[in-house]
Amino acid sequence: MFIDETTIQVKAGNGGNGRVSFRRDKIVLKGGPDGGDGGKGGDVYLKAVSDLGALNKYRFEKNFKAENGQGGGKNKRTGRGADNLLLPVPVGTVVYEIQISNIKNQNQNQNSKTEILGELTEEGQTLLVAKGGKGGKGNWVMRSPTNTTPKVAEPGEPGKTKTISLELRLIADVGFIGLPSVGKTSLLNALTNTVAKIGDYPFTTLEPNLGSMDGLILADLPGLIEGASSGKGLGIKFLKHVARTKVIVHCIGTDSADPVKDYQVVRKELAEYNPELLEKKELVLVSKDDLADKVTVNRIVNSLTKANKNVISCSIYDDESLKLVSQKLVTLVRTLSVKASPC
Repeated sequence: MFIDETTIQVKAGNGGNGRVSFRRDKIVLKGGPDGGDGGKGGDVYLKAVSDLGALNKYRFEKNFKAENGQGGGKNKRTGRGADNLLLPVPVGTVVYEIQISNIKNQNQNQNSKTEILGELTEEGQTLLVAKGGKGGKGNWVMRSPTNTTPKVAEPGEPGKTKTISLELRLIADVGFIGLPSVGKTSLLNALTNTVAKIGDYPFTTLEPNLGSMDGLILADLPGLIEGASSGKGLGIKFLKHVARTKVIVHCIGTDSADPVKDYQVVRKELAEYNPELLEKKELVLVSKDDLADKVTVNRIVNSLTKANKNVISCSIYDDESLKLVSQKLVTLVRTLSVKASPC
């Protein structure tokens, strides 16, 4: 099962307590304080990894705690600091802090994403989400001119506790979008030799599928229906993944009763979710052109060209058309990469 959003609680380690201790040896006639400081508690970090299934680790296990620092020792020895806790998350994860806010006039609490703690967009990148507590001062450090033999030490500071939401937004070069059953998964399989599930019924794709083609990452994203931006169908589960794709391939089947309307429905949902999605480079792909005659295919292509000049047709059973799609996608992505590069 593919998990792309989950909530966990993390707790950093507590700092170790400072030590109350006094020297006791024959050379020193009068013992003095020598209690050491406590060690620092472990921090909690998230680390981006290439495994898109990394969030599955948090499906059932929800609470994670770093180790506490050790207490201070005699002879001014500082306690050992605890190791940091490193939790893996997929590249593309957005991290929110969850806070519980009381709702007036209601006897319930509401979870709200109040702050983005960070985004992990590169493999190996780390993010500090909970800081460990400082170790307490031992009585050696707490000496003063007015109290040369303190008999107290500081306790260690508690580590931070946070409830965080982990939301994966796929980072792909190309995202295939469209209404259900327009052949997106079949196209991904044909272009990348992926073996993703396909079927002749709506919502065969219940989670994103990924494949690689000529060094590009292609993502088949779950199908849309009208009202997806407000949560219908697969709703936000689909739309949030479009945000980080460089190029959109908008698939429309030749078996559509109204190809132009289908195109407009999907574009409307993109706009209502995030208007910036309409600015992404888009290739309109008339899929399943083996199921219609050339006259019908040309009619569909011409009708869609009025809305978008970048329209081609394709069949997964036609190697030449697949090659054309591949070339188009490589050109579009590399053109965008050149434009984004600093001069």
